[in-house]
Amino acid sequence: MSFISSLIEIFETDLKKLKEEISLYESDTELWSIKKETKNSGGNLCLHICGNLQHFIGATLGNTDYKRDRDAEFALKDISANELLVNVDTTIEVIKTVLSPLTQEDLDKDFPDDAFGKKSTASILTLLATHMNYHLGQINYHRRINTGR
Repeated sequence: MSFISSLIEIFETDLKKLKEEISLYESDTELWSIKKETKNSGGNLCLHICGNLQHFIGATLGNTDYKRDRDAEFALKDISANELLVNVDTTIEVIKTVLSPLTQEDLDKDFPDDAFGKKSTASILTLLATHMNYHLGQINYHRRINTGR
C-alpha cells in the first residue's frame, strides 16, 4: 500500500468516526453545549476539522474554490447535526479527489502554504492527519461529558 493510499484510508476512517461521534449526540443542543472545562463544542470542533482539511488539502493542494473562515469555525452555533454530517461527507470526497493523483514527487515537494514553515507535502499531510485525530478525541470527550455516555 502506498503512503497516499494509507493517508486516504486514515483520513476516511477518522472522518467516518467523526460522523459516528456527531451522530451519537442525542440532540443538537448537546452537540453545541459547553460544560465543565471544555472550551469548544463538538459542533465547533467538527466545523474546524472540516474547515482545516478543506482549506489545506482542498484549496491549497487541490485548488478547489473553498474559502476558509476559521473564526466562524469557532463562532457559529446551532447548525444541525445533519448539516455537519453533509460537511464531513464533502470533506471525505475532497480528500479522496485531491490526494488520489499525488505522486511521490508531489509528496517530496515543499507544501505550497508556509503556515507550518517550510516542510514537505508528506510532512504536512501527516500533521493534518494527527491534528484531525487530536480534535476527534476532544469531540469524544465533549460528547461523553455532555451526554453522560
